[in-house]
Amino acid sequence: MSITSFLVRWSFSRNDKKRDAGLTTPDTIKRFDDIQYGPNRKWQVLDVYRPKSADGALPVIVNVHGGGCVYGDKNLYQYYCMGLAEHGFAVVNFTYRLAPEYKFPAALEDTNLVFQWVFENAQKYGFDTTNIFAVGDSAGANYLGLYCCICTNPSYAESFSFTPPKGFVPKAVVLNCGIYHQAKSNKKDLSTLLMANLMPKKGTDEEYHLIWVDEHVTEAFPPAYIMTCEGDFLAEQAPPFYETLKALGVNAKYHYYGDADHVLGHVFQCNIRLPEAKKCTLEECEFLRRFI
Repeated sequence: MSITSFLVRWSFSRNDKKRDAGLTTPDTIKRFDDIQYGPNRKWQVLDVYRPKSADGALPVIVNVHGGGCVYGDKNLYQYYCMGLAEHGFAVVNFTYRLAPEYKFPAALEDTNLVFQWVFENAQKYGFDTTNIFAVGDSAGANYLGLYCCICTNPSYAESFSFTPPKGFVPKAVVLNCGIYHQAKSNKKDLSTLLMANLMPKKGTDEEYHLIWVDEHVTEAFPPAYIMTCEGDFLAEQAPPFYETLKALGVNAKYHYYGDADHVLGHVFQCNIRLPEAKKCTLEECEFLRRFI
């Protein structure tokens, strides 16, 4: 493990543990935990959450977690994802292989395995495979955006050795506090160090271009809810990406939460104690429901 990834994991973990301290599974949710979706028993595991009151097949939301590509797992997103499930969805919350232990595109390979797993296990867990959606935040929004490009841009898909389920494109996606075009810098800042952790060649021009979501979107990109907020250090990423999608004719919605008097911070939607987080989750689920 690099010093960069160690420090990111240590500092992020402290904040997330404080955020979730004392939270428990809602009485309204039925959960299926620690299901293995790939050969790696440590990294390739997922949970499924369903509202107890719902019978039969439900529309599905797959969550792609954030964490700077070097941090995060399903446990850190369980309460946020159960909040999504309370709006009438079956939610798949998964852990993927992290850098620097696993280089790009390991997380995208795992994302693809999860969508395949959803199709293969639809009957067992009550998934409506005609209505599969996805959410992602921060680095997870980047991964989800890239995955949608793989599903909709054949020339970009040729860059990867795996293939999405035949004909599959998420019905709609939510991209929270994401990064869509990370500028290359000659400085040894955090972004540069994280890229060196992530990429096999430590961040060549070609590797940067490979993870620029805005460079690979087409008019076939799925409907997208683009969210950022006051205090999000990636806030400047959202408006130009939204404009790129709109120029292509993609059904896209942009929402900025908070203001100077209500600073929310990066990926605030995960802090389910915040009224603004509840409002954000409600509005994003309403957006997804428009495409059922």
